[in-house]
Amino acid sequence: MKTDTAYAELGLAPGASEREVKAAWRRLVSRWHPDRNASAHAVRRMQRINQALEAIRRAGFAEDDGAAPPDAPDEPPARPAPDEAPAAGAASGAGRRPRAEARGQDSDGAGPEAPRAEARTESADPEQEGDAPGPGRVLLRKLKLTLEEAATGCTKSLRGRFTLQCAACSGLGHRVLGGHCAPCGGSGAVRQSGWYGLFGGTATECGACHGSGMAREACSDCGGSGSLGTRAYKLDVRLPHGVRDGDLLHVDARRAGAGDALRGIDLRVELQPHERFQLDDDGTLRCTMPVDGFAWVAQRTIDVPTLTGLHALRLRRDVSCHRLKGEGFPVQRRGPRGDLLVTVVPSFPERFSADQDILLDQLIATAAGAGPARQPRQSRKRKAATRA
Repeated sequence: MKTDTAYAELGLAPGASEREVKAAWRRLVSRWHPDRNASAHAVRRMQRINQALEAIRRAGFAEDDGAAPPDAPDEPPARPAPDEAPAAGAASGAGRRPRAEARGQDSDGAGPEAPRAEARTESADPEQEGDAPGPGRVLLRKLKLTLEEAATGCTKSLRGRFTLQCAACSGLGHRVLGGHCAPCGGSGAVRQSGWYGLFGGTATECGACHGSGMAREACSDCGGSGSLGTRAYKLDVRLPHGVRDGDLLHVDARRAGAGDALRGIDLRVELQPHERFQLDDDGTLRCTMPVDGFAWVAQRTIDVPTLTGLHALRLRRDVSCHRLKGEGFPVQRRGPRGDLLVTVVPSFPERFSADQDILLDQLIATAAGAGPARQPRQSRKRKAATRA
């Protein structure tokens, strides 16, 4: 984006000071941020606002006689994706972004014609992608994984479409002519008259300059849309084991079938809640499991679920929490797995049957160890039959 265009996008005259630029940026962000503005144009407008600040920053701010406000941003926020608000780590440029390595892998859900790559994270949820500038763009997508997929690693298929941005206007859809906008006189707003001129009317944003106050004309290359159509991509990606919720990873997408228009895909990992397991930061998995009370008393062996299948566990009456070594979640990416803690909760029937009562009486008599075992208590039906 050219510097004059960047100033116009922020509604400023060329040569505005750093304090004025940052104040205008904050004012527009508070209006157009997708968290506050639900319109369909909010994301695109936010990207243009951020591009304008970056362009002015690269060109150098004009001299300012006062210090910038204390809350002025040191870095412009990352471009938000339509399907998620920009995270704090992404806005500051923080977050891990491992690079992908090309490697043939089997795909779980894509045909053999799809190219394959290995990422230090990958994604597969074909939701909406974020808008990035120009050719060689990087898409931002979510990746929804189950706890089992994240713990053992898996292959996902990435496919979708993205919009090519017009390079002539940097995706703005217009170019700045210079000078004030004629319809609004440079104010950025026009006043609509009231009924029959009797009332004062209301001020609305100027449609010719979109509130910037600078004269502009539509881009002839893209017809004012800011885009040059869409491209499709398809890529199989191998995920390493041990990725965590919130991880940001990068996939080299130059072999995704979109030519030079797509350089890579950034994937934000989102782990789905599990119905049985809870994950600790150190890789420990926790599970509470009800077991048959009689099996617990008899210290029998039962099958307990793990991330990789069922595991045999011998119950003990003196232990309520069992530790299964190496059956938890990886402590770190590509690292060894932690432990699984299984808390068993014995469950007994609310009411015992007649046969269970007899067996319990025999067990009590045996445990007492005082003389011969007393006769088991008869059930009501047996007593009635004896009296008859």
